[in-house]
Amino acid sequence: MNFKFLAVLFVAILLGGCKTAPIYQVSNTAISTNVQNATKDDVAKAIIRAGGGLGWQFRQNGPDALIGTLALRTHTAVVDVPYSAKQYSITYKDSSNLNYDGTSIHSNYNGWIQNLQKVINIQLNTL
Repeated sequence: MNFKFLAVLFVAILLGGCKTAPIYQVSNTAISTNVQNATKDDVAKAIIRAGGGLGWQFRQNGPDALIGTLALRTHTAVVDVPYSAKQYSITYKDSSNLNYDGTSIHSNYNGWIQNLQKVINIQLNTL
């Protein structure tokens, strides 16, 4: 075998391990709760509780938004979470070591966001 072929094959194998996918965004998800008049403060607390159980750290970013940060090993994901008493969103803000290229990101990020969304919905249903 020639050296160029082996070098190309090696690079392809290395890059194959870094799976990326289109970035997963949560847009204006309607809030379903057991409480008739849940407030936006109730929603914020549910988001913070949900994220905390998954390792996310949240801080307030104005009256109607949170910023969430997840740091795992050498990877960091940062999201904006605007919310109201009726809906919430989870949108990409920043990351490190997740191969974000403007439209795609490491596929683990999407799993983290989907898990966060699922647990937020569970927390909201317990209000």
